Amino acid sequence: FDDKDVLKLVSYKIVNKVVNKSIVLVDDAAEFLLFNLLVCQLERNEASEENAAKTTKKVFVAGATGKTGKRIVKQLLSHGFAVKAGVRDVEKAKTSYKDDPSLQFVRADVTEGPEKLAEAIGDVFQAVICATGFCPGFDLFAPWKTNNFGTVNLVFECRKQGVDKFVLISSILVNGAAMGQILNPAYIFLNVFRLTLVAKLQAEKYIKRSGINYTIVRPGGLKNDPPAGIVVMEPEDTLSARSILRDQVGEVAVEALLHEEFSFKVVEIVARLMLQNFPTNISFLQSISLKNFNWEKEKMKSETFGPLMMDVR
Repeated sequence: FDDKDVLKLVSYKIVNKVVNKSIVLVDDAAEFLLFNLLVCQLERNEASEENAAKTTKKVFVAGATGKTGKRIVKQLLSHGFAVKAGVRDVEKAKTSYKDDPSLQFVRADVTEGPEKLAEAIGDVFQAVICATGFCPGFDLFAPWKTNNFGTVNLVFECRKQGVDKFVLISSILVNGAAMGQILNPAYIFLNVFRLTLVAKLQAEKYIKRSGINYTIVRPGGLKNDPPAGIVVMEPEDTLSARSILRDQVGEVAVEALLHEEFSFKVVEIVARLMLQNFPTNISFLQSISLKNFNWEKEKMKSETFGPLMMDVR
């Protein structure tokens, strides 16, 4: 064999080992040396790719001074992301965070149109997370301006600039009418005056049609403090009650950036205490299996509680 033949042979054996988990036998010293060099390179490449996913991406977060937005920013920073925080008042926002070289503040208001957002997003091409919410007040159209038109503005500009991933923090029950939950007290409360959930649903529909790589995260009732429990994740239009910590929502948002399994999916999340029973969609469990979440399918027996079960940190 010449050098190229040996390289092809050993490369094939390495691939075969990775795919089939078989034992690779080598025949001579040259092949053995080349084999080990390629294995080391493969391991370095895998490690660098994993580190790159966590440390080199820059993420734009809209609504970074909101209660949930703050948690998302902190989770991103803890995972090594660089964050551009989109806020209405930059000076006020700086008082909400500790100094961090990986954190940059820019003025951004999703209701002002795509052109203004283009300036705010700037050089961020990896990912955008939308965690906006309307400010309470007398404007009856505030939910539509923020949760519908504002989100649409953001998605439009992300598509224009070629942003790789868009994550929207929405809510369970946005499609409550189709779920048969029209008399659910939470659905009635959030829609009776301002049609908040209807506005969010329209934004979700736009995202799905846009062609952008998206993950829509629909959390239950948002809380700041324990008790919380483990995260239960189900497909869209499944959950109609229960709550979850904002910190847990932040963790799921980060995982949506790190794993392709989240692409083009709507996921609903709530927290469940260990002693509470909960229905499970097994097919959805099989469709998303993430190593960073603290669960193992093979350890589950007849009783399961959701595809993603994560301890509160």
